[in-house]
Amino acid sequence: MSDVQECYRELLAIAKRLSVIRSAGGILQWDLETKMPPRGIRQRAEELALLDVLAHQTIADSKVGKLLDRLTGERAQASMDEVQKRNVHLMKKAYDEEAALPEELVEAISKQSAITVDQWKKAKAARDFGPYRQELDRMFQLRKESAAILRDAKGAGSDYDALLDIFEPGMPADRISAVFSEMRDGLRAIIDRAASSGTRPDLSIMSRRVPVEMQREISRAAMSFIGYQTEGEDAGGRLDETEHPFSLGYYDDVRITTHYYEDRFMSSLFSVLHEGGHALYEQALPREWIYQPVGSSCSYGIHESQSRFVENMVGRSPEFLSHMLPRLRTLSGNALDGVSERDFVLAVNAVVPSKIRIEADEVTYGLHIIIRFELERDIMAGRLSVDELPQAWNDKYREYLGVEIEHDSEGVMQDTHWAGGSLGYFPSYALGNLYGGMFLRKMERDVPEWRDAVSRGEYAPVRTWLAENVHSKGNMYDPADLVKVVTGRSLEVEPFISYLDAKIGAIYGY
Repeated sequence: MSDVQECYRELLAIAKRLSVIRSAGGILQWDLETKMPPRGIRQRAEELALLDVLAHQTIADSKVGKLLDRLTGERAQASMDEVQKRNVHLMKKAYDEEAALPEELVEAISKQSAITVDQWKKAKAARDFGPYRQELDRMFQLRKESAAILRDAKGAGSDYDALLDIFEPGMPADRISAVFSEMRDGLRAIIDRAASSGTRPDLSIMSRRVPVEMQREISRAAMSFIGYQTEGEDAGGRLDETEHPFSLGYYDDVRITTHYYEDRFMSSLFSVLHEGGHALYEQALPREWIYQPVGSSCSYGIHESQSRFVENMVGRSPEFLSHMLPRLRTLSGNALDGVSERDFVLAVNAVVPSKIRIEADEVTYGLHIIIRFELERDIMAGRLSVDELPQAWNDKYREYLGVEIEHDSEGVMQDTHWAGGSLGYFPSYALGNLYGGMFLRKMERDVPEWRDAVSRGEYAPVRTWLAENVHSKGNMYDPADLVKVVTGRSLEVEPFISYLDAKIGAIYGY
């Protein structure tokens, strides 16, 4: 075995250790959100912090730096294949960033995340931003401290760019601003056309009461449709209930959660499809790359493209809704009595500006994300304080969506991301929609019969195409490069806007 091969083998052993530590931390995080007793929060914060510190120590070790010095040399690189080069690149990126961060800061952020999320839950339930404000401010300050360090380590253009790069490599704020500006114009045009069409959805259909136990059966039907297994010896997932739906896991253990509302029964159906899309991505990553850097997902935006593809492009399609409606009639008691298929499809796809992001329709959703992006940008630039955040939030919702926020639980406290320290995450949601629009256009050329298959209850053609074209690539490419590999084109807004306009136009009749 050559010296280069031996160094590479050692690097992969370290990468495996890192993957195992992080996946173990993920399961502890899942337990915190789903099963942990209330008194356990401080103890869990210590446990999660320890694992984060262990992960930091693993990647920031000087031994890793020496291995990378050897493996990034010209002669060593010339002897490697593309997968090996990508593994070395991803490990070097992680090493440069983690080695720059003080261990005590990593530990402080991890502890603060658990504490702030716990305080967020209490404050949201009480509809009182006051008790949460101090912990959120502390989290923002820690994130700003890490961003300043990472800016230098990454060579980023700004502190905010350094955080954005964690979630969407190679996508700085100025590029996102330009893309979001074009997307905003396109979305507003669709909103205006729907509003002036004269078509008025019967929104009461979506608020008919369905007992939670019936909704659990609907969730099982949704998971069965997409092939996400939670039962039997081959199961690699599970479904639990939590305040804010999420997915979490690695390869053979990928778990999802949902939240049931008796007066919003479709909410849980779409959250299960959404989180199931995330889970299927993780479970379809190349088996031969497990524990390697290339054996992870590409980016948060690509991840969101997969979840929102399943939730919206499939789940809200007239074809899927037509297939599911008879089953929903059976599983929801008499909730859908007297509802025609046309009225059901229209109600599900109603374009109605609203207050809550996760309940937003497919068209207005992007405006919710733009609001968060602009607020984050102002927070990181020092133009907006935590004290000013609730009012700034309310003002933007009035300006962008024309809705009045009545209390902070339906306003600035509706999401958990900032409490957990995920500044820079939100833009990935809207970028995921744009990636999904490009993937859909390519899939429709490759698999033109996919809609007919979905209407028959067959998801396999879609699942296979996504697995072969997106999931199989793992983390071999940065997101912009992956989009080009899959579609042959650079990131564009037009495919997503055209898809939405055609769909909503057909449903609303404009």
